[in-house]
Amino acid sequence: MSAGLSNAGQGAGPGAGPHILGPLEQVPVGEGRAFGVAGEQIAVFRLRDGSLRAVSAVCPHKGGPIADGTIDQSVVMCPLHQHAFELDTGCSTTGAGPLRSYPVHADGNRNIVLQLP
Repeated sequence: MSAGLSNAGQGAGPGAGPHILGPLEQVPVGEGRAFGVAGEQIAVFRLRDGSLRAVSAVCPHKGGPIADGTIDQSVVMCPLHQHAFELDTGCSTTGAGPLRSYPVHADGNRNIVLQLP
């Protein structure tokens, strides 16, 4: 599922800066959603403790939909071939190439804010 609104801020490259993706409630606790942001697909996860993580939404192994993967507090598992990736760093724990990770948080209005470099 893809969703999102982008409000690009000032930054180093095209699309760099903060992007408001919409209300926090669109990502249920314990799940992920994919967003199209400045031409990239990014998966945003809302962990059981309420914190957010964001990584590339496409698995480097075979293009699996990372946002549809199973998560715990630190890892997402690709639903196609069970490659696992650390949510904080994007590094694979199973030998696949890494995902890119992105800073993400909820602002005072409970909107998801993603930072692109």
